[in-house]
Amino acid sequence: MTTIDLAAIDAPDVVEALDFESVYQQVVAHFKSIYPHWRAALESDPVVKLLELFAYRELRLRARINDAGRSVMLAYATGADLEHLAALLNVERHTIVEADPDQASEAVRESDPDLRARTQLAPQGFSVAGPEGAYISHARNAHAQVRDASAISPAPCEVLVTVLARDGDGTADESLIEAVSAALRADDVRPLTDQVTVQGAEILRYAVRARLVFFAGPDRAVALAAANKAMRQYTNAMHRLGMEVTLDGLYAAARAAGVQKVILESPTTGIAASRQQAPYCTSIELIDGGVYTHDKGAHDTGPHD
Repeated sequence: MTTIDLAAIDAPDVVEALDFESVYQQVVAHFKSIYPHWRAALESDPVVKLLELFAYRELRLRARINDAGRSVMLAYATGADLEHLAALLNVERHTIVEADPDQASEAVRESDPDLRARTQLAPQGFSVAGPEGAYISHARNAHAQVRDASAISPAPCEVLVTVLARDGDGTADESLIEAVSAALRADDVRPLTDQVTVQGAEILRYAVRARLVFFAGPDRAVALAAANKAMRQYTNAMHRLGMEVTLDGLYAAARAAGVQKVILESPTTGIAASRQQAPYCTSIELIDGGVYTHDKGAHDTGPHD
């Protein structure tokens, strides 16, 4: 099953590229057509300031129009706008953790990227012929704790659905597997001849450990924090069924601004997962390897300045 990569689609024509100077020159040209004898000699001219204000307000209006255009497109919509688009396909944002008034905690809700992905899958679920996409769509809609799902047919009339949970390393407990199984057993979901089995994903655990050498700067702790953040984002993005953690990806995540060199100690090879497996990073340890010394081609491994 393939879905369109929304990020790969060219920006829509309705979204205008904004340029203040271009808008300002249009305003000036219009003003001169009304007052052809006006000449602006100074930036401090009150008329110039008013024209700049008009141009700025028009630029903000055009930006608002751009935002309105994006809000009705699946690739760009966020928040409530995305929820309204999803509702057109009978998809609702999952509540992962309910709000607890006694603890003054807010509800934890499904992220925009996950809701967008389920919305994109929704038309697959309209079929009752049992295509791969339909099983994936129904499995992901079955429970808020389903992070990802896959479906294969190992033999005629047999369907194996694998689910990855949201919590922890993604191991699905029996209650989650049963919830997905019940959803897929529905008469309007499963073809009569299909025998559907639901299983939890096999988790491929790995740890990231790397030593970072920095360019000289006032505070390399900032660069180290940025590298840790980027590494968390990368490993979280790879925590899906069938994903591959590559050494290139780990190096790229660790090489934040200010990092001169990345010495990756673990893992030593990439981690490729099948559609029934998901990589999971158990820990991230990025070590301050000191400051690179240009004249010696070495680095100072001493404490922070």
